[in-house]
Amino acid sequence: MAFRNFKTVPRMIFGRGAFAQLDEVLAAERLQEQDFVVFLVDRVHQNNALAKRIPRQPQDMLVWVNVDDEPSTLQVDSITQEVQRFHHQLPVSVVGLGGGSTMDVAKAVALMLTNPGGSAEYQGWDLIKQPAVHHIGIPTISGTGAEASRTAVLCGPVRKLGLNSDYTVFDQIIMDPELTDGVAKDQWFYTGMDCYIHCIESLQGTYLNEFSRAFGEKSLALCRQVFLEDHPESADKLMMASYMGGMSIAYSQVGACHALSYGLSYVLGYHHGIGNCIVFDVLDDFYPEGVQEFRVMLQKHGITLPRHICRELPDETIADMVRIAKGMAPLWENVYGPNWQQQVTDERLTSLYRRM
Repeated sequence: MAFRNFKTVPRMIFGRGAFAQLDEVLAAERLQEQDFVVFLVDRVHQNNALAKRIPRQPQDMLVWVNVDDEPSTLQVDSITQEVQRFHHQLPVSVVGLGGGSTMDVAKAVALMLTNPGGSAEYQGWDLIKQPAVHHIGIPTISGTGAEASRTAVLCGPVRKLGLNSDYTVFDQIIMDPELTDGVAKDQWFYTGMDCYIHCIESLQGTYLNEFSRAFGEKSLALCRQVFLEDHPESADKLMMASYMGGMSIAYSQVGACHALSYGLSYVLGYHHGIGNCIVFDVLDDFYPEGVQEFRVMLQKHGITLPRHICRELPDETIADMVRIAKGMAPLWENVYGPNWQQQVTDERLTSLYRRM
C-alpha cells in the first residue's frame, strides 16, 4: 500500500508584528542588484496603513489585485503576462498579501511564470510540470487555509477547480494576527466558517487518518473558542485554526459542502466563504451535529444568511451547478468512498440546490 508523499510549507513565521520580517525574508532571495520581487496585494489595502509597510524596492513590481469576484484563470493569465512585460527575467519571489483569493492568485501566477500555456490547462490534480517561482503567502484574514494548501482555486472557462500540485505550496508564509484587525464582521464570520467546515468535512470523511484527525480536532477546538466563547485571543487562535484546518484537508479532503459550493460560486458568483455557508445550512443529512452548531454560531454573531436563492432558478441553471458539483470526484469519494456515484445522483443534488 502506497501512502501520499505530500509537501508542506517549509518555512513559516507566526506572531504579532511578524510582517516586519518580510524585508529580511526577501533579502535572502535578492542575490543580485537587478533581482526584483512581485507583490500581489488585495486592493482593499491600497489606501490603508499596511500599504506603506510593504518593503518595496525601486526595481520591484506592485499589483493591486481585484478580488471583488472569485479569482479566475483569465485574471491569473493577465497578471502573468503583465509580470513578463515588466521584466525579461523571472522575479526572485512572488508575494501574495491578502485573503484566500489573493493568495491563490499569487500561487497561480508563480506557477504560470514557469509553465507554458494558460492556467486553465492546469486545473486539476498534478498537472503542473515545472517548479514555481519562489512564493510567499501572507494572510490578512483567517479561515481559508490557502496559506497551507497545495491548491490555487480558480474559475475557468467551464468550471471552478484548483491548480492542485506540490509545486503550488508556498515556500514561506508569514502569519501575523495583527493584519486581521479591522476586517468586517460578516467577512470575518464567513471566512472563519470556511475553516470550521474544513474540519467537519475532514473529520467525517472516508480519507480520515490520524494525521488529518490531529490537525482537524485542534483546529475545530480553536474555532469553537473563537465563535462560541469569544476568546480574548480570538485573532491569534483563528489564524492558527486556519493553518491547521488547511493541514487537515491536505492529507485528506473536503467533502459535500465544498463540492456543492463550487457549483454555486461558479454559476451564481458567490464568494467561497459565504457560498460554503449557504450550502452547509442545508446539509443536515450529511453533517447533522456540525450544521446545528453552525446555526448556533450564526445566531450568536447576528449573521443573516441568504436563503431561498436557488428556489426560482431555471432548470438549466441548476443543471449547470449539478454538473460542476458532480465533477468533484475526490470530494465525493471522501464522503461516500469509492462507490460514491451510486449516492451522488442528479436528482439528489438538484434537490439540495433547490433548498438553498
